[in-house]
Amino acid sequence: MNPFSSGTRLRDMIRAIRACKTAAEERGVVRKECAAIRASISENDPDYRHRNLAKLMFIHMLGYPTHFGQMECLKLIASPGFPEKRIGYLGLMLLLDERQEVLMLVTNSIKQDLNHTNQYIVGLALCALGNICSAEMARDLAPEVERLLQFRDPNIRKKAALCSIRIIKKVPDLAENFVNPVAALLKEKHHGVLITGVQLCADLCKVSTEALEYFRKKCTDGLVKVLKDVANSPYAPEYDISGISDPFLHIRLLKVLRVLGQGDADASDSMNDILAQVATKTESNKNAGNAILYECVETIMNIEDNGGLRVLAINILGRFLSNRDNNIRYVALNMLMRAIAVDSKAVQRHRATILECVKDSDPSIRKRALDLVYLLVNETNVKPLTKELTEHLEVSDPEFKGDLTAKICSIVEKFSPEKIWYIDQMLKVLSEAGNYVKDEVWHALIVVITNASDLHGYAVRSLYRAVQKARDQETLFRVAVWCIGEYGEMLVNNFGRLDMEEPATVTELDAVDVLETSIKIHSCDLTSQAMCLIALLKLSSRFPSCSQRINNIIGQYKGSFVLELQQRAIEFNSIIERHQNMRSSLAERMPVLDEATFSGRRAGSVPAAVSTSQGVSVNLPNGSAKLSTAHVADLLDLSLDDAPAPSSSGGEFLQDLLGVNLMPVSLQPDANQAQKSGSDVLLDLLSIGTPPAQSSPSTPQVLSSNTDNRSPLDILDRLSTPSAPSAQVSSTGGNSSMLDLLNGLPSSPPTSEGNGPAHSSVTAFESSSLRLTFNISKQPGNPQMTLIDGSFTNKSRDVFTNFIFQAAVPKFLQLQLDPASGNTLPANGNGSITQKLRITNSQHGKKALVMRIRISYKVNNKDVLEEGQVSNFPRDL
Repeated sequence: MNPFSSGTRLRDMIRAIRACKTAAEERGVVRKECAAIRASISENDPDYRHRNLAKLMFIHMLGYPTHFGQMECLKLIASPGFPEKRIGYLGLMLLLDERQEVLMLVTNSIKQDLNHTNQYIVGLALCALGNICSAEMARDLAPEVERLLQFRDPNIRKKAALCSIRIIKKVPDLAENFVNPVAALLKEKHHGVLITGVQLCADLCKVSTEALEYFRKKCTDGLVKVLKDVANSPYAPEYDISGISDPFLHIRLLKVLRVLGQGDADASDSMNDILAQVATKTESNKNAGNAILYECVETIMNIEDNGGLRVLAINILGRFLSNRDNNIRYVALNMLMRAIAVDSKAVQRHRATILECVKDSDPSIRKRALDLVYLLVNETNVKPLTKELTEHLEVSDPEFKGDLTAKICSIVEKFSPEKIWYIDQMLKVLSEAGNYVKDEVWHALIVVITNASDLHGYAVRSLYRAVQKARDQETLFRVAVWCIGEYGEMLVNNFGRLDMEEPATVTELDAVDVLETSIKIHSCDLTSQAMCLIALLKLSSRFPSCSQRINNIIGQYKGSFVLELQQRAIEFNSIIERHQNMRSSLAERMPVLDEATFSGRRAGSVPAAVSTSQGVSVNLPNGSAKLSTAHVADLLDLSLDDAPAPSSSGGEFLQDLLGVNLMPVSLQPDANQAQKSGSDVLLDLLSIGTPPAQSSPSTPQVLSSNTDNRSPLDILDRLSTPSAPSAQVSSTGGNSSMLDLLNGLPSSPPTSEGNGPAHSSVTAFESSSLRLTFNISKQPGNPQMTLIDGSFTNKSRDVFTNFIFQAAVPKFLQLQLDPASGNTLPANGNGSITQKLRITNSQHGKKALVMRIRISYKVNNKDVLEEGQVSNFPRDL
């Protein structure tokens, strides 16, 4: 016989496929076998039809297409014999699903089989209908299934109940037809029929409120009696599992009682006694018993209030936490997190056990227990719980320290009873795990310290001692450096010493030594080194006797390969050596930082404009970090190598070298709404991390100066003083004026910039959640320059945070992006973010504008990235 003829047995085909050594060889065997099956189908050979379908099912399980055999299933189902029908129904369930149109052809055959005299054929039809029933089939065959719920054989009743579950899910309108038959099934003695009837009852309650009310009134007492009989039933070997009679029926009954008792006080009262009995008498030394106890606790927590039962349920969860099985402990922690909202006092009694779970070796248990501890914290227990967590921080695993540190910081910030306790706890965290602390945490600590004027001395002394013991903790070093720079004289003079403090003597040289040693230890971190240089500059004013030594330390960085450090070292060295008369005003103490504004920005509820407005005490002169066109072009794979080079004026040189935006506030569009990416308030204040601002060749290069006639280039003083009319910088002054960065420059009246007449408005980008509109205008007298006001509107229901817009243009265009008005975009179009763009077209009149854009933001803490190309600019731009 041909090994691939239709008469080949299934086992021979399987053996041939398993003997294949390569995937290609297997595909060849399957291809030949499928060809033989197709030939047999075309010949309408009834003798091997069942064998061919069995082979097709195996081939289907291997992942090969078998759609050509679907009609064979229908032919076998229509056969009179049970063996052919069995193969046909099996193939129907495997090769077809409810979306296949072919399925409509089998409805009549299934209806005939549901009325067949052979109960095994009836069972086949019910099994197939329960697996692939569509809505149309459900409507046609529901009467037959409803009738079979009262069939004489329990196996048929069980299968009919399972099939009914599928029908009511597909067509909920048919639920009322099954209410009365289900009530009869709940009185069954056969456990198989009873468990399916209970499940059908639960599903009916979910899809029909009428059914729910009916079962509450008519069946609640009966279900309670059934559960009592099952719980108290004697040993039955056919149902016994680990000494418990039919735990599966236990669980199903508890689930349906939960549905019936939720929101109904009378039904809940009727089941209180049996729930208490199950909770107290079920053994918990086996998994079957623990599963029943868990469902019992779930039911108790969801039905109407009964204080005693809930305490009993929470005590069961407390016992679960002492179990050696990690799965049991994990589900107990999950349940306790939900139970806090119901009875927090009962959960508090197990606080010690929960804290032990935080120290568990399993990372899932640790994390879930930590989340639960966080929910347990309140004003009365914050101190002992924080003490426990902080002590565990010393010995915790490195991979767990990040989560643990974040929770401790959040607890301290949220429930701190007093500022001195807040500072003490934060110092402990920074000393033990400072490298795991996020930036906004140590920023917040500095904000709190600045607002606690009576604790300035205590804070700087505590930080001085801590940084000497834990020099490797980066964030601790940053906070300590900031405070020593601001309150160094309090450290040396023991100003504001508290009674609980130990007396200590710190000299001016000791304070400088700490900074000198630390700046070398943290030589790889630009932010830390820059902060240290600023602190040294401030100490040079506070400690005149150490001025020369501080100048020598700063001078070591004048040759740094890092431009930021080199720039700062040159500027500070010049201030110390040549501008002593203005050094004290430059090194003045920072103004008190507004806690409410900082907290609002962290929460995303207050836009960045609040903190950068000139009317408040905290000024962020550096505005928003700008992405240069070159960076964006690299990001979007667009080359700008051939773009026309802007003219190199003295103002541009200074602007690039100083790394600040030299355009005065009066000339900056939307200056009061400058956005900073993220919430780095202190980095803004310290002028760290701000890229050089870009300027168009046609824009006058200007440098801010203050109105009090101090040095026009009083860069550091801009940290606390609003910008004023500026002095224009010319490139004709020669290189000497460029190198003398801190010398005065001749002043000139400020220039103004207008947008010119409006040109048109285009929708540059639109998606299901976001719209970007460009309002275009031309600059008078410069046809190559196009001014664009971009407006972003949120069309969705969710607030967008961390909103960043990037753009890139081809080689013949030059692009400048101004700061955006904010980084939070309100939902439902209730506000917008605006941003100005300037485009210079070197091929004006020959080539039209085109732009690639990329927009990133966060929705519900998930990062979203949208990209597109703007090609609908007017042709004459």
